[in-house]
Amino acid sequence: MSNFVLKSIGNALNVTSLISTKLASKKALKLFSSPRKGRYNDVNKRIIESAFFEEITHNNQDIAIYRWVGKGKTVLLAHGWESNTSRWEYLLEDLKAQDYNIVSLDAPAHGRSDGKQFNAILYSEFINVVAKKFQPEILIGHSVGGMASVFCLHNHKLPSIKKLILLGAPAHFTGVFSRYKQMMGFNNRISNGLDSIVLERFGKPVDYFSSANFTKSIEAKGLIIHDKKDKIIPYEDGQLIASLYKNSELISTSGFGHGLKDKSLTPKIIEFINN
Repeated sequence: MSNFVLKSIGNALNVTSLISTKLASKKALKLFSSPRKGRYNDVNKRIIESAFFEEITHNNQDIAIYRWVGKGKTVLLAHGWESNTSRWEYLLEDLKAQDYNIVSLDAPAHGRSDGKQFNAILYSEFINVVAKKFQPEILIGHSVGGMASVFCLHNHKLPSIKKLILLGAPAHFTGVFSRYKQMMGFNNRISNGLDSIVLERFGKPVDYFSSANFTKSIEAKGLIIHDKKDKIIPYEDGQLIASLYKNSELISTSGFGHGLKDKSLTPKIIEFINN
């Protein structure tokens, strides 16, 4: 959506908040949690057609899983917001060349997975279910897929995972939420109302959900890759994660953007996995 459309929606909800803050806040959260894209088109489908496809169920929701079978280490891939497994096309061939056993999932309300609403906490549970089934040694997450991966490792014991790779991952939910509020131009009624709904639904305040802080409890060795010119998740987020994540290293790039889909990074990822 254009900035004009987003601001128009924000203004409409601001007016609604004068009548009912709770209603306006619920609508604002629903908008925040509803991906507008991320399902497969014909081009995306061609990327995944060589994979073994299966589904497993979690809380009455089907999780779409794709596997490229290999004899090496098992690598689990978790994509980001408004994306799907096809986003890993740039990396797949090199992973296959290493004979890794590759597993990827579609997030809630993305790809072929069930749901209409998305949040990183639910995604982390999807990742946990898949990880317990396939016992990956390596977990790679892009953007909010990286955040959800950290949430997963913080909340669940997954001893099979020895290494975690975070690509353009947010350091905390506070920043993600604040940027959304600012982008929409929400007033204080809605802003505070959104924070209250998070506390009510998840039992913790917004600032509790910090992937940077959660990395303190993670034993897996970490590789953080973040672009200095990332316009979606600030470079400072990568720096903060690296400063708190023991046994991790930060690779800084410039010009690859938030997607980080550059072949020059692949050898560094494979070297990290193999060493």
